[in-house]
Amino acid sequence: MEIDLLDFVQKSKRLAKQALGKHAGEPASSGFARWIHVVLHCFRLEEGHSFRETENRLKYMTEIREVLELNREEIPDYNTIYKSFDRLKMWVWRALLRLSAQQYPQSGHVALDSTFFDRGHASAYYQTRSNRSVETLRVTTLTDTESLAVLDVQCHAHWRHDTETGPQVVRRNADDLRYVLADNAFQNWHTEYEYYTLDVEPVIYYRGSSANAISNNALIQTHDYAQ
Repeated sequence: MEIDLLDFVQKSKRLAKQALGKHAGEPASSGFARWIHVVLHCFRLEEGHSFRETENRLKYMTEIREVLELNREEIPDYNTIYKSFDRLKMWVWRALLRLSAQQYPQSGHVALDSTFFDRGHASAYYQTRSNRSVETLRVTTLTDTESLAVLDVQCHAHWRHDTETGPQVVRRNADDLRYVLADNAFQNWHTEYEYYTLDVEPVIYYRGSSANAISNNALIQTHDYAQ
């Protein structure tokens, strides 16, 4: 899908300042404000360019630099951009994700799932936290089933079981949820009990034979919001 890059950077600036709050203007790497680093990474990832390419492209993109409040001579070099990516705390990205998800209508009906990312996508932060060379990150996502907006992400260098990560992700977002659709990897009695106390209905899909099929009631619930 094509996007207006200038509009994207302007929105990223607004959301980055909201996510950082009182810390937005604080200097980070090489004295640049934290919000500038966040927007630089949003720009870099949206364009799919390397750190070095990002520096070079900014030299010739006057309107983007104006949004970033940078002169041509002030553009951070690619090493500065690279280092700042690892230094930004997870709470910054989580706040930015939450605010960006709020730009879409939320139905309260979500899908909970886990996947894996190769170590090429893992930052030095996770390698340090795990005290070993990270081969793969386990990532659990919470996605609105209507807008397809990703509402929350939980990353682990150590592969915690879904029955541990599932409740943690749901608990953080319980006020905005009505139904959670997941497969049976997330299912146990404790998980079900906690979902009900949070007033969130779990709809678990069981893979395999019809003997393990979900109840008719759950099928109706799934059909209601899967349209």
